[in-house]
Amino acid sequence: MTDATLAPAGGPLRPTVGFMLSHPAHLVALGFGCGLAPLAPGTWATLWAWLAFLAMQWWAPDQVGGLIALSLPLGWWACTVTARDMKVMDPTSIVWDEIVCFWLVLWLVMPAGFSGQLAAFLLFRFFDAAKPGPIAWADQHFKGYGWRGGFGILADDLLSAFCTLFVLALWRTFA
Repeated sequence: MTDATLAPAGGPLRPTVGFMLSHPAHLVALGFGCGLAPLAPGTWATLWAWLAFLAMQWWAPDQVGGLIALSLPLGWWACTVTARDMKVMDPTSIVWDEIVCFWLVLWLVMPAGFSGQLAAFLLFRFFDAAKPGPIAWADQHFKGYGWRGGFGILADDLLSAFCTLFVLALWRTFA
């Protein structure tokens, strides 16, 4: 089961706006609504993260870094609570992991032009969706409930961010 939520006996349901607004952790974990998208919520959340990051370009880089640093433990908590409340280890509607990890990618590759940002977006989505090698390993080994739940949700996206940055660094080195 990948995305069962609040269904008592009738099968899996997607979370609703009411569920999202019922707890601050749900609001954060569901990416302020991105996770409610019926198709590809992770992609919508990554697009939202990109737009939000562009809006943050008015901030000093250390302020953006501080927001990312605070967003990781906040996300750990929010994803843990929301996954518990949804009774699913890693529901696709939890998208805070995509948001904060893509912010990390953009923070480290900026200033980059549109093509560099697009490359970062496409690579991050590839690594997050395909989960090659170590990303699949992390996705399988860190899932669980309790404190481990939120960490497991974030872990594979942190590795996706690392792989994205690694490929972009190689590209820049050899281009």
